[in-house]
Amino acid sequence: MASPVESRRPELRKDSVTNRWVIFSPARAKRPSDFKSKSPAPSSTDSPQTCPFCIGQEHHCAPEIFRFPPQNPDWKVRVIQNLYPALSRDKDLDSSTSLSSGSLLWGCLLDGYGFHDVIIESPVHSVHLSDLTPEDVAQVLFAYKKRILQLASDDSIKYVQVFKNHGASAGASMTHSHSQMVGLPVIPPSVTTRLDSMKQYFNETGKCSICHVPTKDLLVDESVHFISVVPYAASFPFELWIVPRDHVSHFHELDQEKIVPHLSGVGGFELGTGCYINPVFPEDAAKVMREDIYYLGSTSTIMRWTQHDMDMGIALDKESGSTCYMIGARDQHTKNKRM
Repeated sequence: MASPVESRRPELRKDSVTNRWVIFSPARAKRPSDFKSKSPAPSSTDSPQTCPFCIGQEHHCAPEIFRFPPQNPDWKVRVIQNLYPALSRDKDLDSSTSLSSGSLLWGCLLDGYGFHDVIIESPVHSVHLSDLTPEDVAQVLFAYKKRILQLASDDSIKYVQVFKNHGASAGASMTHSHSQMVGLPVIPPSVTTRLDSMKQYFNETGKCSICHVPTKDLLVDESVHFISVVPYAASFPFELWIVPRDHVSHFHELDQEKIVPHLSGVGGFELGTGCYINPVFPEDAAKVMREDIYYLGSTSTIMRWTQHDMDMGIALDKESGSTCYMIGARDQHTKNKRM
């Protein structure tokens, strides 16, 4: 029998001091963890025979939302409900915790209605997103687009975030390559702040701050539909943005031909906002990424650097319009593998 704590519905609480929304979700404490320590013993989910995300193990997963190809046992991508969701997809119509009635002395209280899904990026256990072909990565991006469109049809959902945690330090609890999508009933203040800042920039300059790259020194590469740029006030060393050339507001509004050849990384869901200390100037980072590259194979170039004892890098796929994405070598045996 579930404890009273575990059976409680999730809640969203907004702190009046930090202006930050926090999701309280007791169900998340029950999720599996492959990473109990820095040197964990092999987990039961490390094996393709027991991993619930592997092909043939679908019955161990939460309900499926859709797959590509549809109704095909040899699927490429599956979108499923999260078995340990941060939010409840069932509306609590009797709940008194609404935005209007939930104003408290120290903040606001909102019922934890929303969506938390998992995108299984490959049926193969040992494959990472960086190992997939551009065509297979496109299937993952199409799954993002389709699910975002589905969530956007719900009037209660105000914001959708796609994120990918890779490895223990990023908070991943399953080794099988996957990403996640959360549909929230609120717009996070950090997002509102960015939108307000962009509106202010437009009012002052008449230009979109995303479309307008202040200096060519920050430009890393460009293709027909996208540019890769180091942001002017980068928060992290070698932070890279991949943005569309066209002035579009939403990923799910991109045409299919603009998605297919382009690979892009996904950030984490819980990155904090604040003042960062970055030891690398954006102009210097962009210069390194433009110049310090070497050929790896016949279709891509790559550069690498070491950060926190890990090989990091950028791959530029010349076959698909010279696009750019972040990678990390997992060990010495895979370091020279095309990613």
